[in-house]
Amino acid sequence: MSAPIRRIVLDILKPLKGLSIIDVSKEVASLPGIEGVNVTVKEIDVETVTLSMTIEGTDINFNQVSEKLEELGCIIHSVDQVIAGKKIVEEPEIED
Repeated sequence: MSAPIRRIVLDILKPLKGLSIIDVSKEVASLPGIEGVNVTVKEIDVETVTLSMTIEGTDINFNQVSEKLEELGCIIHSVDQVIAGKKIVEEPEIED
């Protein structure tokens, strides 16, 4: 059995028309194993909105998240961070 995904950060393209980011975040947050979702608008284009989505939970199923976002008309542009294991490990700040 592999370690559970605890946090994943996604860069997402969402059509400008259609569901709001409120609705998208609520739909993703309703999936099993997810405890919270944070969605931030990064850029608005003529036809799309670029979002950063941070998902935290006890056991995030990436395939379910991907399928749900596709159902909502969103495209995952990139996976920017993944944290897996028994606990969330934050990146240490390194001073220059």
